[in-house]
Amino acid sequence: MSITDHEAPTDRPQHGRAAQRAYLKVKSQNGGMNGPGFTPTQLAARAAYLLRGNDLGTMTSAAPRLYPHMWSWDAAFVSVGLAPLSVERAVVELDTLLSAQWKNGMIPHIVFANGVDGYFPGPARWECRRLAANAPDGPDTSGITQPPVHAIAVQRILDHSRRHGRSTRAAAEEFLDRRWPDLMRWHRWLAHSRDPKQNGRITIYHGWESGMDNSPRWDRAYENVVPGDLPPYQREDTTLVNPEQRPTDREYDRYLWLVEQMRRCGYDDFQEASTLSFAVEDVFVTAIFVLACEVLASIGEDYRLPRADVRELYEWAAYFRAGVIATTDPRSGAARDYDLRLGSWISTDTLAMFSPLLCGGLPRETERNLLRVFEGPRYCGHPDLRYALPPSTSPVSKDFRRTEYWRGPVWPVMSWLFSWVFARRGWAERSFMLRAEGLRQAADGSFAEYYDPFSGAPLGSMQQSWTAASVLDWLG
Repeated sequence: MSITDHEAPTDRPQHGRAAQRAYLKVKSQNGGMNGPGFTPTQLAARAAYLLRGNDLGTMTSAAPRLYPHMWSWDAAFVSVGLAPLSVERAVVELDTLLSAQWKNGMIPHIVFANGVDGYFPGPARWECRRLAANAPDGPDTSGITQPPVHAIAVQRILDHSRRHGRSTRAAAEEFLDRRWPDLMRWHRWLAHSRDPKQNGRITIYHGWESGMDNSPRWDRAYENVVPGDLPPYQREDTTLVNPEQRPTDREYDRYLWLVEQMRRCGYDDFQEASTLSFAVEDVFVTAIFVLACEVLASIGEDYRLPRADVRELYEWAAYFRAGVIATTDPRSGAARDYDLRLGSWISTDTLAMFSPLLCGGLPRETERNLLRVFEGPRYCGHPDLRYALPPSTSPVSKDFRRTEYWRGPVWPVMSWLFSWVFARRGWAERSFMLRAEGLRQAADGSFAEYYDPFSGAPLGSMQQSWTAASVLDWLG
């Protein structure tokens, strides 16, 4: 059972093939599907070469210079890209990540590669092994988490395994049997430990947990974070990337003060919920969790895994979907975050407003309205965009900054996520358009972390693994 099994997709295109043919004709007249740059075959080869180059053996660095370790949701998307190359290597990637799972079920946002320096804050700043009772006995990790997109990676691995021989299918299914209890512990921890107010929404205690570190979503919440005496530190990111494309030093002080607060309470779930300066119900992470529960439940049904687990996953999906829908504007369908410390809603023109498109649940007409916003001049249809892809913050927002991290740039991995979900929900034409535009953007072969939405210039870290992975899945 999937979202589409109990919720009819709205506004399904009736002439998708004709539209795609017309679109391809226009693109061919303007330099091909990818525009100026590499052909699809060349682009796929470069993406595969990049992932091999970033391979550390049992984990893939998120990016060789700026992010030399394994990040949680990066690893999931990387596995999506590895699966068409080698199902077995994709399995190893998720195995490595899950081997660093905390005793309480949390999957940490960073798994540090042994002997690799050059990133701050590193293991010595987190000190999870010494301070956290639930930290794993194996690798060093950070003490926070990231969005739960891992079920999508498992689904893509299983999809690709069915196209291969018996041994490959057996490797994927053995992984699923072996790691199913760990995936359930992960989802159970999110459902129980990260919904302290029982509002049906996942609470984050650091903007880093959202994956959207300096999004305008967190501006007011960070105002409530007043740094005390911080140990001295030296940032690594601004020595490798133009500081104008990164969070400010003032923001970093707040980021590190939250880490310091977590250290002082031993990374304890209960104490974090009651003491940390930052606590926000993240509607985007919640929508991803709903989606992940649906995907994992569907896998559980297909592979005859414990019925009680499948039932619990569907129950969580329904409960947290209601939590997402409770945040939405009744006319536009736009979703909001909720600041638990300030007791107030957070309404922003960011990707978070489109959370219901990921998890479903809106009335048909309201969902159509939200799709119109997504495709209209505030987002993908803005006249100044180089490619018709969703910026992280709307170009018409007062908070929009076209080159600064999550305050404006287009992130290819987000374009991939919406394209994948739209295909899953039956919106084939919308999915195709995002894929086509995403490939045009990636045709320069830089595989950048994010892109200037107006000029299309690559920004942030180059040779980003999850960007290459997104391209490989699109071309798969």
